[in-house]
Amino acid sequence: MKFLIINGPNLNLLGKREPGIYGDQTYDALCAMISDHAEANSSTADFFQSNHEGAIIDAIHAADGVYDAIIINPAAYTHYSYAILDALKAVSVPAYEVHISAIDRRESFRAVSVTAPACVGQVYGHGFKGYLMAMDWFLEGGK
Repeated sequence: MKFLIINGPNLNLLGKREPGIYGDQTYDALCAMISDHAEANSSTADFFQSNHEGAIIDAIHAADGVYDAIIINPAAYTHYSYAILDALKAVSVPAYEVHISAIDRRESFRAVSVTAPACVGQVYGHGFKGYLMAMDWFLEGGK
């Protein structure tokens, strides 16, 4: 499978951004872990991170017909970006939403995802492992 991993705002600061919530591993460590998992499963993973909503939307549009699956952590855009929701719905590439933290145990606004309805699934609260869980869902045929 060919995966596109999309990460939204502030995820480039992993390792120094609120380590009590997000852990002390860096964004580069996350990408390396995902790449290793993809390779071990005869797959590939390309990475896109942006702090800009429009750039994320453009990456989703560009994925159509190129990737088999999108793993997306929209970060704060999860809670209010109907534009990212619409972009995910507009392409034929299935997406799985991932969050490092337990969004249901944080501020009340974080428990609501407006982007999840465009995704085939959602996982949160498993740290970096959530990305691998989402990949495995696709690798196991959506089970």
